[in-house]
Amino acid sequence: MEAVMELLEAIVGPDVGSPSTAQFCARAVLLFVYGLLCIRVAGRRTFSSLSPLDIIVAIVVGSNISRAMTGKAPFVPTLVATMLLVVLHRLAAMATVRSNLLSRLIKGSPTTLVRDGCIDRAGMMRHDISDEDLLEGLRMEQVEDPADVRLATIERGGKISVVPRAKA
Repeated sequence: MEAVMELLEAIVGPDVGSPSTAQFCARAVLLFVYGLLCIRVAGRRTFSSLSPLDIIVAIVVGSNISRAMTGKAPFVPTLVATMLLVVLHRLAAMATVRSNLLSRLIKGSPTTLVRDGCIDRAGMMRHDISDEDLLEGLRMEQVEDPADVRLATIERGGKISVVPRAKA
């Protein structure tokens, strides 16, 4: 194991200090492949429709890869800790698929904002949504007036989904 660590240090440079240009290039290649591996382990959903948990994981992974790249953090321990975080995120995602309770705890629940043209002020207050925020969400779905809405919901990811009333 010690020989492997010595070889790795020769390729990527020391944990403390300045790596050479060639070692920075080796770090870049290794971290690019490592970043792809993290995305594969985390799953496609993590980087498509981001939930708050997904955003945190994406930021931490990016930050850790940056720190490993620049030599601001020990290379191997940083990669190990980052992969542990990605695996824990994946396990949490798998658990939320299997448990409604965990899903609600980790991801939250959708909240009704408009039902049959009537605005639910309590739902809006619960999520700090102003009238302008609601109207913007409706406009994004091609609806101008809450009276034209059968159902508007703030989804777990923060997007407002709208089901318009049927045209008479």
